[in-house]
Amino acid sequence: MDRRKMLGLAGAGAVGAAAAGVVGAQVFDTPQPAQAADAGAAIPFYGEHQAGIVTPAQDRLHFVAFDVITSKRDELVELLQRWTMAAARMTAGKDAGSIGAVNGAAEAAPDDTGEAIGLPPSGLTLTIGFGPTLFRTADGKDRFGIAGKRPPALTDLPRFAKDTLLPEISGGDLCVQACAHDPQVAVHAVRNLARIGFGTVSVRWSQLGFGRTSSTSRSQTTARNLFGFKDGTANLKAEDTKLLQDQLWVQPGDGPEWMAGGSYVVTRKIRMLIETWDRTSLGEQEAIIGRNKGEGAPLTGTKEFDEPAFAVQDAAGGSTIAMDSHVRLAHPDFNNGARLLRRGYNFVDGSDGLGRLDAGLFFIAYQRDPRRQFVPMQTQLSRQDALNEYIRHVSSGLFACPPGIRAADDYWGRSLFE
Repeated sequence: MDRRKMLGLAGAGAVGAAAAGVVGAQVFDTPQPAQAADAGAAIPFYGEHQAGIVTPAQDRLHFVAFDVITSKRDELVELLQRWTMAAARMTAGKDAGSIGAVNGAAEAAPDDTGEAIGLPPSGLTLTIGFGPTLFRTADGKDRFGIAGKRPPALTDLPRFAKDTLLPEISGGDLCVQACAHDPQVAVHAVRNLARIGFGTVSVRWSQLGFGRTSSTSRSQTTARNLFGFKDGTANLKAEDTKLLQDQLWVQPGDGPEWMAGGSYVVTRKIRMLIETWDRTSLGEQEAIIGRNKGEGAPLTGTKEFDEPAFAVQDAAGGSTIAMDSHVRLAHPDFNNGARLLRRGYNFVDGSDGLGRLDAGLFFIAYQRDPRRQFVPMQTQLSRQDALNEYIRHVSSGLFACPPGIRAADDYWGRSLFE
């Protein structure tokens, strides 16, 4: 039985990314975030905000950045309309198109690729973002008449100390984040968006991820990264309503009105030097992170969610949590209160020519304004973090993610283009 018939959902014709420290007092005055009742169920596509941001982080990721290869505004708008329609269908567990993978004429290409036939929605979410170069190219061209609507917060990220960025896997005009509990469902979604976009966009780069490295809801336990440490203990959570308004969602008056209710996502592919880390003593690993490896507690506490006590000294008179530890440098207390909502993933992309694992963390962080959150935080980390000996930042991206789709006649980016 194919996905459309199995699920029989309505609306078939619908059109158109934690600071490592501890968050302070929390306010739980919002309903639980939209989530699937089980790993196979659907997550609502329509809403005030795009799904895939505060949605409880799924197990798998396929992230893709596109370059727009047309110079015609109408073609770009039509693509966004078609993408929105397909996204609404696929997140509901349906084929990407109304005909589907097997129900069309034998002489015509199907409007769905078919590899998800028989699979449930698997909690699929699709989240879109617009890069700086969509508004104005590197050579200054305003291809689509939207340069005047580029938000001030969507400014190019600076080059940070120790960056080893590869241009071919950085940037992009558009991005789509596909998250699901089944990797085939996520890959199917990206594949079909790329198919629909043939001739209008081309894939610039993409990244597969597994094993979420952050929790975005209090219903989830803290996951571990490939260094073996719990990651994102103090991440912003969907239940932190007041903090989300202050730190995550763009507010009216922050910039162009088309971004109100949206968020900015920063992506960083961080290669971990696995072999070097694995030869480092447990004590040194814990000192670098500022937490113990088993429980995930700060070195001044006993439980994971104990608040770090940065003033505590060890027997030698030094700080128990080192001055160059990751926990200290990323903590809101040392970043003017800035926090991020992280939803990154582990990756293993085979091995390099020397037989070392090409593995690490695909960092994804959503925020209200990167100029006040990610940029100052990463500036400090890039200069002082002891962890820098074991990691390399090899790609980077920044995208403006508009608010959610409210109704079937809406589409991604409508308020920007109309």
